[in-house]
Amino acid sequence: MDKTTKQQKSPAKKAPLTQNLRSENSWDNTCGFESFGFKKNILRGIQEAGFSEPSPIQQEAIPIILDGLDVIAQAQTGTGKTAAFGLPLINNLKHNGEIEVLIVTPTRELAMQVGDEIFKLGKYGKVRTVSLFGGQPIRRQLELLEKRPQIIIATPGRLLDHLRNERLKNFSPSVVVLDESDEMLDMGFLDDIEEIFTYLSNARQTLLFSATMPTPIKHLAQKILNNPKLIKVTPEDATNQDISQRYYIINESEREDAIVRLIDSEIPSKAIIFTRMKKEADILSERLLSRGYKAGALHGDMEQRERVKSINAFKDSSINILVATDIAARGLDISGVSHVFNFHIPLNPESYVHRIGRTGRAGKKGIAITLATPLEFKEIRRIKENTKASIELYEIPSIQDTMDKQDSNLLDKILKHPISDDALRIYEQIRSHTDITQLVCKLLSMVLQDSKVLGPNKIGLDKKDLKNLQIQLENGGRKKPTINNRKNERSERKNKNKNGSKENKHPRFQKSSKENDWNFQESHKESSKKSQSKNQRNTRKTSNQNFKSKNTKNPSRK
Repeated sequence: MDKTTKQQKSPAKKAPLTQNLRSENSWDNTCGFESFGFKKNILRGIQEAGFSEPSPIQQEAIPIILDGLDVIAQAQTGTGKTAAFGLPLINNLKHNGEIEVLIVTPTRELAMQVGDEIFKLGKYGKVRTVSLFGGQPIRRQLELLEKRPQIIIATPGRLLDHLRNERLKNFSPSVVVLDESDEMLDMGFLDDIEEIFTYLSNARQTLLFSATMPTPIKHLAQKILNNPKLIKVTPEDATNQDISQRYYIINESEREDAIVRLIDSEIPSKAIIFTRMKKEADILSERLLSRGYKAGALHGDMEQRERVKSINAFKDSSINILVATDIAARGLDISGVSHVFNFHIPLNPESYVHRIGRTGRAGKKGIAITLATPLEFKEIRRIKENTKASIELYEIPSIQDTMDKQDSNLLDKILKHPISDDALRIYEQIRSHTDITQLVCKLLSMVLQDSKVLGPNKIGLDKKDLKNLQIQLENGGRKKPTINNRKNERSERKNKNKNGSKENKHPRFQKSSKENDWNFQESHKESSKKSQSKNQRNTRKTSNQNFKSKNTKNPSRK
């Protein structure tokens, strides 16, 4: 591809954005996917993927994309946006042997995730996809490209590498999708995106999906989109009603004990724990492993092979706890995640919605738990106001409460477990000469021998502190909440001082034997005497110095 070709394909400035904003409440949730007019093989893929009713973003975006119009869609992760652009694109494929669709994602994990979902949805439509990202051998990617895929999913860096080195022949996709555009901006890919569009034809449909709409993204949209339709999922739509959202107030030093206690109490089938830093993800996953939990880490500093290994282990339940950073888990879509834990409160409401969107999918219930300190009340309120979510304040369970819940869960599993023929056979053999009560107790002892609840009995606020905290929250959080009975500790120290504590031996704080009061007068007299004697010494010293200096200046005077 020479420079002249490249210049001819550079994007001309498009018409300004029009405010074709569709109403978020205009969609009818009783309408299924059949109403979009999808082909039968597409509907079969939708049914097999577990979709029943279109989400708000799907209901809004699919008809517009099917009509071939450009789109700006502002929607959070977890709202079904991949299917919102994926289904109409698969339905409109011409199968002409060319690359028809390009999807650009910020991370390799999201590229793999989108590729997997597109493949599943187009399973019966003979759809071929290829994911291009760093960490893979280029030769292997070229071999896959020779098989003529209809859809390419790529990260900006590796895609530009292929384009600059002219490895993509006759590359002119009719549809281009930018997924997680704001994330690409945060990661510094904006210049790369603009360069990518210099290699593309102007005769294309462009779809831009973003959780937020900062000014640089708006400027990019004006350059690359042609009179786009604007779609926005409101915060009310962004938070999933199937997710129970809670937060717990703890001391900063209690985070690890709190997360372990909550794992023991909640007994998640699959859980993602979000940390702010990569180092935290490593440390926490290692400590969970050392305590016997099946845990693994996922963050950007890991080798590609290790990251894929962690994701696959989480998918096949080799591990059931994944400790991850925001960037690494961006767009991660794994079925069966029952719990999401925020080890630290997210930095912004958008990040909160992205995180909790990992659970409560495909109509299943999920639980999102956030750990926060008293100083983070404002952040909790900000998330509530922005997402319009109901986030309830809870108390971290005690050791006994946790054990009771574990016992109840174990009994429930035992009662629901089917009785096998082998179990019946053994029972018939031993029932005549075995005490069944002793047998049951011994079996339970075997099961429970490794299920110990560790850590301090009390973590975070107790019920009394929680009640005070709720009152303070209603009053705007003006007073700092008390944790671990700080007021009681201060009053105890004060009482010790009044009773003549050994720590206070200075005369100012000694009690008078004649009066039941602090003997400030005696100490004041004593300190006054000391200050007077000190002033007298300073006066004599100053006069001596003045006398010496005069003699030095006038040596003839004696």
